[in-house]
This record gives sequence, C-alpha cells and structure tokens, in this order.
Amino acid sequence: MSDIDTSALRAQMGPATEAAVRIVREVPDDRLDAPTPCPDWDLRALVNHFLYWNACGETAARRRPPAGPGEDHDFTAEPGWADRFAEQAARTAAAWDDPAAWEGATSLTGGKDGMPASVIGGIVLSELVLHGWDVAAALGRDPGFPPGVLDAVWGHLVPTAEMGREFGAFGAEVPVPADAPLLHRVLGLAGRDPHWTP
Repeated sequence: MSDIDTSALRAQMGPATEAAVRIVREVPDDRLDAPTPCPDWDLRALVNHFLYWNACGETAARRRPPAGPGEDHDFTAEPGWADRFAEQAARTAAAWDDPAAWEGATSLTGGKDGMPASVIGGIVLSELVLHGWDVAAALGRDPGFPPGVLDAVWGHLVPTAEMGREFGAFGAEVPVPADAPLLHRVLGLAGRDPHWTP
C-alpha cells in the first residue's frame, strides 16, 4: 500500500471537510435519535463517533497521542457542538495539508507501531465521505460531495477495503452495478447500501 497516490488524497481533504461540515451543521437537535445506515447507532451515536475520530485524525497527522474526551463522550450534549466539529475538522484538514503528515507511519489511536501515514490519511478522508453520507442519509438529504473527493476516496478504498473489513470498520461488500454512480460504488465497497432510507 506504499504506492497510494497521496497527492490526490491530500488535495481533496479540504473539499471533503467542507462538505462534511455542511452536512453536520444540518443536523437538528430533535433528530438525534433518528436511525442511521449504521445498524447499531442512532444519529447521536454516529455524530459522536464522527467527532471523536476526526479529532484523532488531527493528532495522527501531528504524531501526537489522542487528546480530549474519549469515544464514550456525548459531544452533542454541549451547546454549539456542530460549531466545535467545524473547528476541529478545519484543524484536522490543516494538519493533513502538510506534506510531511503523509510520510512515514502514524496511528489514530496513538499506538507505537501504527500504519503508513498514507493509509491513515486515506482513512481520515474516507471517514469524511462515509460518515458524511451516513448523516445525510439519516436526514434524507443529498450529501453533495464534489466528484474529485469521490475519485480520491475510491482510489483509497479499492486497495484498502478488505483491510477495513478485517478490522471491523466495514461490513460485507454490498454488490453495486459497475455502471452505478461513483458514490454508490464507494458506499457498496465500504459495506453500505446506497439505497438505504430512514
């Protein structure tokens, strides 16, 4: 996986972040108990997962251990939580804009061994799209990801999706026609049903 095209991933981190922030800002507080495409999570649990791991994306880029509340923290209980996500996501995107962030190895959990930084950066980018879609789907909305973002995430997932399944991050691949829209193919590869509705 050392031959991953990091230039494409790096170039799309900002646009993917902007799209994810827009989607998260659309979540009304009275919909946080809504179902999501993630079977075990309502919208509150999904958003909390998204916020926590996006922050870990920043610390991974900066080669620091995760800081702040743990994954069991309810970020949505705090006033202005969507604004906090926007601020954090901007810091994470800025951290990955540094070419040095993509070199060597790093870890989202602060582990010593880690993985190639190109894989971790790709995971951060993919989470923006996959969880961004999860949130949008829970609200019945179009996520509106730019084509370049989807191209970059597809390029990352094709060689890494099976690893994601091994680690329990993705479910079984959902068959999607080869001529389906790229977003549908991305979702199917990551174990999501592109036609899921609340």
